[in-house]
Amino acid sequence: MPEDIEVSRSNAVRFPGISPRAYEHPVDRGALATLRAVPGFAQVVKTISGFYSERGERLMALASAIRVGPTQYPELDRLRHECAETLDISPVPNVFVERNPAVNAMAIGMDEPFIVITTGALEVMDTESLRFVIGHEMGHVLSGHAVYRTILIRLISLQMSMSWTPVSALGMRAIIAALREWFRKAELSCDRAGLLCSQDPAAVLRAQILVAGGIDPAQVDIPAFLQQAQEYASVDDIRDSYLKLRYVEGMSHPLAVVRAAQLQKWAASEEYRAILAGDYARRDDDTPTSTWTDDIKSAAKSYKDSWSESTDPLTKVFSDVGEAVSGAATKVWSKFGNNGGTNGGSQEPPASS
Repeated sequence: MPEDIEVSRSNAVRFPGISPRAYEHPVDRGALATLRAVPGFAQVVKTISGFYSERGERLMALASAIRVGPTQYPELDRLRHECAETLDISPVPNVFVERNPAVNAMAIGMDEPFIVITTGALEVMDTESLRFVIGHEMGHVLSGHAVYRTILIRLISLQMSMSWTPVSALGMRAIIAALREWFRKAELSCDRAGLLCSQDPAAVLRAQILVAGGIDPAQVDIPAFLQQAQEYASVDDIRDSYLKLRYVEGMSHPLAVVRAAQLQKWAASEEYRAILAGDYARRDDDTPTSTWTDDIKSAAKSYKDSWSESTDPLTKVFSDVGEAVSGAATKVWSKFGNNGGTNGGSQEPPASS
């Protein structure tokens, strides 16, 4: 184990200086990189954020929820500090508990992000499952997701107040759709951050079963639960493929069962074991000039791998079309290159991405 890896909390591993790139899903990184590259997006973020007072949002949380501390939900306060220590986050974000029967948590805010967790989550989750939930939200903070999630919430609110205008139906709707697509991928990243804080895949799975509708995880058969994700992915009717696209489009979070299966797959991966062993990207090594192209390439590879592994007929159609177009382009380029060669030049086909 490398010297800078520290151990605490019953031999749990800490990750000093960890970069969010270490755990971020490649599609999340690619989507965020693309989102930031959209012309005018940065200006939209700046303009919309100017319409609202983050101080007011914090005041509302302070006045309507319970702020976690040494004398208020002390167990949650301990988890808050341990998760921040595990992911090397400073200052430690505040956590508020709000009265809400839904099992939910969120990270919100731009200048000083804070975490809100519902009483519904506290009532059904054990300590280790709550560690995963808080670690998940800490992942949003470390990745900077809270900024974009806050913008998404504000844009949706603004869209509702301007629903009668053409602006709402066109430009704003497109931006919201892009943000939702990105945020679904960001949730997969932060599930990984939560697992790094928990380091207990079984506890993480219990938490996700509760989110999916379980009342008592002991009454849920784990193999059968994960088999549901396999059945969902392996539909053989293109009508089902269309329905999947239709229903997922407006969601801000991935489907619960599929999401749980994806995290368990990552928990069994070499990538996860390498991070636990201290082999992970550090913030000091992140350079904006090199990360953008790397993120786009990683996202493309992730999509390509998922298409190759999928048995979904619509996914196969897109994959086959992509391969056909790529093959045709290569043949045209080769012919052009050969012609160029007869005229004294030579051309090489471009490398496939």
